[in-house]
Amino acid sequence: MRIYRVGGAVRDKLLGRASSDVDFVVVGATPEQMLGKGYRPVGKDFPVFLHPQTQQEYALARTERKTAPGYRGFAFNADASVTLEDDLARRDLTINALAEDDHGNLVDPFGGARDIQARVLRHVSSAFAEDPVRILRVARFLARFAADGFTIAEETKTLMREMVAAGEVDHLVPERVWAETRKALGESTPSAFLRTLRECGALEILFPEIDALYGVPQRTEYHPEVDTGIHNEMVIDMAARLAPGDDLIGFCAMTHDLGKALTPAHELPKHIMHEERGVAPVRVLAERLRVPNEHAEMAVLCCRLHLLAHRAFELRAETLFGLIEKLDAMRKPQRLAQFITVCEADQRGRLGMTESTYPQAGLLRAAHAAAVDIKATAFVAAGMQGPAIAEAQRKARIRAVAAIKDAFP
Repeated sequence: MRIYRVGGAVRDKLLGRASSDVDFVVVGATPEQMLGKGYRPVGKDFPVFLHPQTQQEYALARTERKTAPGYRGFAFNADASVTLEDDLARRDLTINALAEDDHGNLVDPFGGARDIQARVLRHVSSAFAEDPVRILRVARFLARFAADGFTIAEETKTLMREMVAAGEVDHLVPERVWAETRKALGESTPSAFLRTLRECGALEILFPEIDALYGVPQRTEYHPEVDTGIHNEMVIDMAARLAPGDDLIGFCAMTHDLGKALTPAHELPKHIMHEERGVAPVRVLAERLRVPNEHAEMAVLCCRLHLLAHRAFELRAETLFGLIEKLDAMRKPQRLAQFITVCEADQRGRLGMTESTYPQAGLLRAAHAAAVDIKATAFVAAGMQGPAIAEAQRKARIRAVAAIKDAFP
């Protein structure tokens, strides 16, 4: 029985990155032997065990065989005769098909270290084509490593296009698409995720609402990048910069302009009412991917209200406070912070504007703080009752917002 550290931890060590992705493979053992040493079984499809002290995962070396379309159609073999190389051969990319023994010796049968040095994402074998989730994983890994200069090998791009053409992507279930998308939105360059899917043809199948943005023109005085799809890429990258690792912010940023794909041709390059047109496709996308409710609700709010944030200095105090109310930010102050971040990403996610400021954020925060300071207790003490309290409080809050707006530099 031999134990190896495998996958991401070994890859990240070679890259000089910290890693929380620590996995172990056990070669030459049976489930009974693992149980006898105190390991606790957790795997459903194949034997995975938790270490009795560290609770880290240890998987028996295994091979897999395609039995049906999609990512679920596999039969696994975790017999004690399966070798380490057999196990590594089933992995997606060469940079993930790495292992290290307990003496720190590298096991690299497929040239992963070489590809790390060359900054290339390359599939291990033709078995890559058997699992459509790997298309999403390659796109996600590029979102993580694009800033380090990684690219996708041409032969891997070709294979991904062939998989899409063969209909493999059609078998992906929403939960798995969202799981990979969520991780990609938390990476440093999520635009690489969208570009990779678009280049292989998967974006129009999995995210038709986003794919439809490419080629849609915008007014050059507001959007020097012109193409709405390019703007969307810039916005999600800016969101990743402003809120690293926050997939809720990323999802809202990615969907804030979906209405622009629905602008009638005769109105282009203007996008009148795109914020309202975008609500329906945001809801459709969120429902299809089964995203968390909070993600879906915030995405709809950001789509519908982001133009009001950009115009904050022009708004009447009542409209400005109404914006805060629509966000339900009096009860959920985190929503205002999330909304502001998405709106700032939208403003700065444009050609030549990445280093600009977003003063609207300061006004929105100050207006919210002023409104929060107006408590109901003062009106109760004045002898008011029932609806009169709420009405008086709201009017006082609008006056407080007006004072902030008038005094704001």
